[in-house]
Amino acid sequence: MLKWSFIFLIIALIAAVFGFMGIVSAAAGIAKVLFFVFIVLFIISLFTGRSSRV
Repeated sequence: MLKWSFIFLIIALIAAVFGFMGIVSAAAGIAKVLFFVFIVLFIISLFTGRSSRV
């Protein structure tokens, strides 16, 4: 998921260079949402990860 966040961030940066403002805001918004979803899932996985307690 973090990979997709970076892909949309790169798309936003390339679109910004060429002046496509509508695409920039959409791609940056998608990248931001995917990044925060990744962070939340990462934190959840830290707390509920596999434990080797017997």
